Amino acid sequence: MTVTIYDVAREANVSMATVSRVVNGNPNVKPATRKKVKEAIDRLGYRPNAVARGLASKKTTTVGVIIPDISKGFYAELARGIEDIATMYEYNIILSNSDQKEDKEIRLLETMLGKQVDGIVLMSDAVTPALREEISRSSVPVVLAGTVDPEGLIPSVNIDYKGAAREAVSKLIGNGHKEVAFVSGPFNTVINRDFLLEGYKEALEEAGIALDEGLVFELDDSYDAALEAWHAIDRRPTGVFAGSDELAIGVIHGALDAGLSIPEDVEVIGFENTKLARMVRPRLTSVVIPLYDIGAVSMRLLTKYMSNEEIEDPTVILPHRIEERESAK
Repeated sequence: MTVTIYDVAREANVSMATVSRVVNGNPNVKPATRKKVKEAIDRLGYRPNAVARGLASKKTTTVGVIIPDISKGFYAELARGIEDIATMYEYNIILSNSDQKEDKEIRLLETMLGKQVDGIVLMSDAVTPALREEISRSSVPVVLAGTVDPEGLIPSVNIDYKGAAREAVSKLIGNGHKEVAFVSGPFNTVINRDFLLEGYKEALEEAGIALDEGLVFELDDSYDAALEAWHAIDRRPTGVFAGSDELAIGVIHGALDAGLSIPEDVEVIGFENTKLARMVRPRLTSVVIPLYDIGAVSMRLLTKYMSNEEIEDPTVILPHRIEERESAK
């Protein structure tokens, strides 16, 4: 039979209100009484009912996390940062995959709210008008992680994506490359279209190099897509900035298949600095996105909103850098 708060109160010879205060960490309990109640809880194996506690306190100590695809290392590292901070602040996580579909994101938001979560961390390719409207109707705070709100109205944690792309491309140009390609994932992703592409263009403009649309490649964000694209093109650039590490590795292997040397014939810089960057040979030079930190800081920001703490700035920009390895000089 399930052990109830009544059973604990009877075992410890105290009121149910006293047991409730101990379970919820209320300091207004005598140490001796607290000890007696905790011993009774241990003996009986009592586990507080989170739903009942939520009804009483109007909090469930549960946070919803919506991500596009947990199978990708990018999102897995972010989710780990979120989970670690959630655990530190004694929140439970409900994790869901949106499969990068707007309708499913909206449905998951509705589901999370139906489960009475205290807050939501959301990762999305784009904050569409429909998604924005759903977030605006949310009864609990929502924080974006690794997702840019172009209007700057939704709290978020990111890096300076445009600045990072500009630095990477400028590095390739500084190494003497006049033909630098940008290999990107789909441009329906805001970060790819409005930040990485624009950073690429700005670096070219600053160097006095005219934009060549033939050196901009919009692909599926995958290793296979980049590998196939490299084999298919006739005119091969000497420098490549890729919008993800997977794309960069596809380019590297395509170049090696064609008998070229990395970085002697082609220099490649990736974006994200996932574990793949260290596993490929030659090892990949990549822009470091502090994935774990973005997840951790987004969760900490959410706890501030849930606790009504003072928020200095709802838009957090974390530092980035380029990790230099053997794929670029």
